[in-house]
Amino acid sequence: MTCLPGRWTMQSSESVKFLLVDDVEENLLALDGLLRRDGLELFKARSGRQALEMLLVHDFALAIFDVQMPEMDGFELAELMRSTERTRSVPIIFLTAVATDERRRFRGYEAGAVDYLLKPIDPQMLRNKAEVFFELARQRQEVARQRDELRHSAERLSNALSVLQAHSDNSPLAIVEFDPKFRFKSWSKSAQRMFGWNAEQVLGRQVVDLEWLQEEDVARLSDVTAKILAEGEPGSIFSCRNTCRDGSVIESEWYISVLADWRGNLMSVNAQILDVTERKRAEATQQLLIGELNHRVKNTLATVQAIASQTLRHSQNPEDFNASFAGRLESLARAHSLLSEANWQGTSLMKLVRDQQHLRAIEGDRLSVSGPEVHLSPQLSLHLGLILHELVTNAQKHGALETPRGHIELSWDIAGDLLQVKWAESGVAFAKTPSSRRGFGSNLIERSTSAEGGTAQMAYNPDGIFWEFNFALSHQNAYVTPMRNEPRERLTDRHSRASAGSADKSEMERPVTSAE
Repeated sequence: MTCLPGRWTMQSSESVKFLLVDDVEENLLALDGLLRRDGLELFKARSGRQALEMLLVHDFALAIFDVQMPEMDGFELAELMRSTERTRSVPIIFLTAVATDERRRFRGYEAGAVDYLLKPIDPQMLRNKAEVFFELARQRQEVARQRDELRHSAERLSNALSVLQAHSDNSPLAIVEFDPKFRFKSWSKSAQRMFGWNAEQVLGRQVVDLEWLQEEDVARLSDVTAKILAEGEPGSIFSCRNTCRDGSVIESEWYISVLADWRGNLMSVNAQILDVTERKRAEATQQLLIGELNHRVKNTLATVQAIASQTLRHSQNPEDFNASFAGRLESLARAHSLLSEANWQGTSLMKLVRDQQHLRAIEGDRLSVSGPEVHLSPQLSLHLGLILHELVTNAQKHGALETPRGHIELSWDIAGDLLQVKWAESGVAFAKTPSSRRGFGSNLIERSTSAEGGTAQMAYNPDGIFWEFNFALSHQNAYVTPMRNEPRERLTDRHSRASAGSADKSEMERPVTSAE
C-alpha cells in the first residue's frame, strides 16, 4: 500500500466488486462506463431477485440501487439485505429520478443507505463517492492479507519453537537460562536428565540456593557475563564442576551467551552445558598412559643397554655375543608381546613359563610346572621373563637340559604376601666344586630380582642347581586367582631315574666353572 497525494493506491491481486441494480439496461451501461477502472469488477442486475442471487455468491464492496424498480423496489431490496448476516454490512447508494421529500429520504437511510442521490447524477460526484468505497475495500483486503501473513508467521514461529524445544529436550547439551540476578528462567529436559532436578524444582530459584555450583564458580560466572557485556563478544566458554541432585559431581563445559536491552543492561543469560566428565577422564588417562609409556620405554632401553654391555663383556667372540644377546632380546620381546596382548595390564606367571617352554623347545617330560595362577604386574612380568630365559639357557648349556636324563622342577606358591618361586634342576652331577666367579647370567638374574624388590638365592645340590626367589605381592601389585591343576610328574620318580643312570657318569660329569 502506498499513499499518493489525494488518494490511496493499493496493490492487490484480488479485485474489488461493485453491484449495480437497475431495471433499465441503458442506465446500467452508463454506470458501467462511468465507474469502470483497473481492479474493479462490476456486476449488473436487472431486478431485485437477480441482485439477491448475486449477493449470495459474491462479496461486494458497494451496491448502487435504483429506487424505482418493478416487483421489488430498491428500499425492499435494501431491507432484505439488512436482514441477512452475509449482506448486512454492504454499503448502499440509492439513485432515484423521482422528486423526494424528507420522509422518503429518511426511509432510504433507514433501509441502510450510505447516500441518496437524485437523477440526473453528477458523474464526478458519483465517481468520487465510489472511489472512497473502492479504496476502503482495498485497505480491508490489505489488512486481511497482513492478518493472514501474521497468522501464518505465528504458526511458523510456533512450529519453529516446538521444533527448537524438541531439539533442546533431546540434545546432549543441557540448556539453562538465568535472569540478571541468576535466577533460573528455563530448564530443559536435557538439563533434567543431566543433573536430576526437573523444571518445577528449579525455576525461580537462585543458583546459590540450589547448591548446583560452588560459590567461587557463581562468582566466576558473574564475571564472565559482565565481560561479555563489556566487550560486546558473542559468547564465551566457561568450565566448572556441577553437583547433581544425587550428590555426584560432573565436569562441565558451558557455552554462554547474553541478551541485553537497547541500553546495554543485562536481560538474560543463556548457557548450553556439555558433560565432559568422560572426556576429562580420558584426557587424564591419556596423560597417565603417555607418562607410563615413557617410563617403560626408558626402562626397556636401559635393560637392553645393560644386556648388550654385559653380554659383550662376557662373550669370547662375535658369534658368542650374537647368540647370547639375540636370545635375551627375544625373551624380552616375547614378554612385551604377552603384555601387549593384555593391553599392558600385566600377565600370568603360567603364560610366561609356557612361553619360555615353547620358545626354547623344552620337551614336556623335561619340565614340571606347578603353582597357583598368579597375575603379575607389567614390570615384574618383564623381569621374570628375563630370569626364566637365563635359567633355561644355563640349564641347556651347563645343566639339566644338557643331559638326556636331566629334569627341571619349577614351582611357586604364596606365603603371606610373598610370591615364592623355586627352580630345581636334577639329573646332573659336578666333577668338582664350581668356581666362585659368577657369570653375567647369574648377575642378570640377581639384578632383575633386586630391581623388583625381591631376593634370589642359588645353591648347588649333589645332582643339580637350585634357585629360590621371593617377591612381595603388595610391592608388585599382583594378585592370585584360584589354583589350577597342572599335570606334573613326581620328583621322586625323576630322582629314581637319575640315580639309576648315575653309573654312566661319563655323559653327566663335567665341571661348571660359571653359570652363564
